[in-house]
Amino acid sequence: MIDCAFRTEQGRFYYCVRAVIIREGKLLAMQDENALYYYLPGGKVAMGETAEEAVLREVSEELSVNAKILRALWLVQNFFIEKVKNEKYHELGLYYLLEIADSDLTENEFIIHEGKHTLRFEWIPLNEVKDKYLYPEFVKTAIFDLPDTLKMIIERE
Repeated sequence: MIDCAFRTEQGRFYYCVRAVIIREGKLLAMQDENALYYYLPGGKVAMGETAEEAVLREVSEELSVNAKILRALWLVQNFFIEKVKNEKYHELGLYYLLEIADSDLTENEFIIHEGKHTLRFEWIPLNEVKDKYLYPEFVKTAIFDLPDTLKMIIERE
């Protein structure tokens, strides 16, 4: 699979999908071994793959669960400098509300190994989301007012 991502002299372009998974008043967020911050599950869209296929594939790969897309939430144009590598990003992300009703992911924190990567997941109580080191920043407030239809967001960090 070839990802829809590339590097230029001005920075990196990244087409990705993210899963918003809420259960019992908690948001599922993750970190990897390179990230100091939390982010939502998901990843890069591959060439020839729809965003819907990508978010379901990523959730399946990362969590070993079958998910159901409830609806698209946000199309986000995100411009930021990634803090670990100090690299400029132009990210285009589609965020989906997903349901994983039949899963047994009930532990508050758990670790999954995906290839060479160690992924740490945490169910963050919604009332604590605003206090977490979570990217992108808009999620900290937008999570409390999920749109019924796709909403466009521009985030510059």
